[in-house]
Amino acid sequence: MIALTHDRREILRRRIRWIVAITIGYNLIEAVIAISAGTAASSAALIGFGLDSVVEVLSAAAVAWQFTRKDPERYEKPTLRVIAIAFFALAAYVTASSILSLTGAVDVRHSTVGIILAAVSVVIMPALSLIERRTGQELGSATAIADSKQTLICTYLSAAVLIGLVLNSTLGWSWADAVAGLVIAAFAIREGIEAWQGDTCATSVGMLLDTDDEHDHHHDHDGDDDEHHRH
Repeated sequence: MIALTHDRREILRRRIRWIVAITIGYNLIEAVIAISAGTAASSAALIGFGLDSVVEVLSAAAVAWQFTRKDPERYEKPTLRVIAIAFFALAAYVTASSILSLTGAVDVRHSTVGIILAAVSVVIMPALSLIERRTGQELGSATAIADSKQTLICTYLSAAVLIGLVLNSTLGWSWADAVAGLVIAAFAIREGIEAWQGDTCATSVGMLLDTDDEHDHHHDHDGDDDEHHRH
């Protein structure tokens, strides 16, 4: 692993703060619109979509809080736990709402606002997820990568809601988004377990801290780069 310079590390941390700020802002707006439209249309899918946005805000806020700390890596584990709980909560709600739809307890009505909102999210969410994941991988931040996965889950849910609303409006297939929701719930549970265990695609925190400590110890020596390349 090639050690990051201090300036590069600060740039990446600042970029993550911007990403999560945008994610929080967008999802707050999305939550208000989705819950309002879902209530008007008696749509469990849209209301669930709005509540998912609230969960997304929780995840992004946890990462934002972590990166306001002087030493973000120290807060890696508790922040990952918060993100894991957000995944589990998302899975629980999507499962419940999907079962209600499949049993006919919930009748999803047509919602033009909901279709437009879901379509916009399908475009925006993958872009935010990709940028945060790549930044997290370079920085070696497990929490940033876990949060990017949470954003990706939001993309899948957006697509499921979009397909469900369109099929329900055109063909009367109210069960379509419920089936997709169960698949998403299963994926969310898996990601929640991985986040809880700290099992992500990022460089381990220990390796990251070792590299930092080594850099501090050898910063007055010419052999700095060689020492870092051995890790």
